[in-house]
Amino acid sequence: MKKLVILTGAGMSAESGISTFRDSGGLWEQYPVEQVATPEGYRANPKLVIDFYNARRKELLRVKPNKGHELIASLEPYFDVTVITQNVDNLHERAGSTRVIHLHGELTKVTSSREPDNPAYIRELKPEEYDVKMGELAPDGSQLRPFIVWFGEVVPMIETAIDYAEQADIFVIIGTSLNVYPAAGLLNYVPSRVPVYLIDPKEVTIVSGRKVHVIRKGASEGMEELKNMLLKER
Repeated sequence: MKKLVILTGAGMSAESGISTFRDSGGLWEQYPVEQVATPEGYRANPKLVIDFYNARRKELLRVKPNKGHELIASLEPYFDVTVITQNVDNLHERAGSTRVIHLHGELTKVTSSREPDNPAYIRELKPEEYDVKMGELAPDGSQLRPFIVWFGEVVPMIETAIDYAEQADIFVIIGTSLNVYPAAGLLNYVPSRVPVYLIDPKEVTIVSGRKVHVIRKGASEGMEELKNMLLKER
């Protein structure tokens, strides 16, 4: 079974109604990145940051996976599918994808403020626990913080993602500007013989110089086209 590796970004979840960060009217215009997505912002005003991610979690309860998410999951009987996502939502899992690598953390999880990457302190929240309060503590006595990789923090899952990129037989990029590193560098690890597909309604600059098959559509429409192509080529 061919190894199909799919890298997804904010454009993957935009059709589900998840607020994006970089687009016009996106979250970065409402909340400066320095305040809500850096360790310094968290130290300066932990309540603001915790409330921000509480609101993002509640948004998850109102949205559903879109057809693009479902089409990715529907490829599992035909390919060995790995999803590497820059998104922190759980829409891939809810659509039925069984192997999802979250590069930037997971919104539905919390962890220790002192040792955020220690597996002993990472915990999945039930929907009724989505409203985390100041004073709720991890087992090590530190404030519970979102299990999110903020700007300036190491990306613990990048090595795992690189391993999958190196082994890919087909590599697909959906809804990401390829501006955020280290995720944007994953394409450099994909073997040169491997076909690469890019699904995005906007123009995306590929700096690696390699040949990329571009589908200028949104996630759902683009995945429909790609699925038909991939199944024909099997």
